[in-house]
Amino acid sequence: MRVVVQRSLEASCEVDGKITGKIDKGMVLLVGFTEGDDKETIDYMVRKILNLRIFDDENGVMNKSIDKESSAILSISQFTLYGDAKKGNRPSYIKALNGEQAIKLYDYFNEELKKEIHVETGIFGAEMKISLINDGPITILLEKE
Repeated sequence: MRVVVQRSLEASCEVDGKITGKIDKGMVLLVGFTEGDDKETIDYMVRKILNLRIFDDENGVMNKSIDKESSAILSISQFTLYGDAKKGNRPSYIKALNGEQAIKLYDYFNEELKKEIHVETGIFGAEMKISLINDGPITILLEKE
């Protein structure tokens, strides 16, 4: 499982001209799955994301995790996180989990996050337009194999 975490001031997802998810301050998560990912993998990643200290404390030091009361998460499925362009110029997505299995894990991932914080999403498998004001910019890649 790979998750790109971006600290954001505001973000939204648009599908077919309609906003499907929108947040103010918080995190944008680009989420990809691979073979072998399971609920244990997701539980680990949810804990990691919710405790990731990428928000400033009163001294301007990134020492705080996401504020569950005043922040939110925009979660976007993105199989292209497993794109491999080592050979040639056209990425191979063979390591990305197939859609039928990935959507189940993605739904579970979002449900687990929703137990702790407000979560907005895109639409799995849809052509999405993501708007983001990255705060910092802060972008972290998390991976659990």
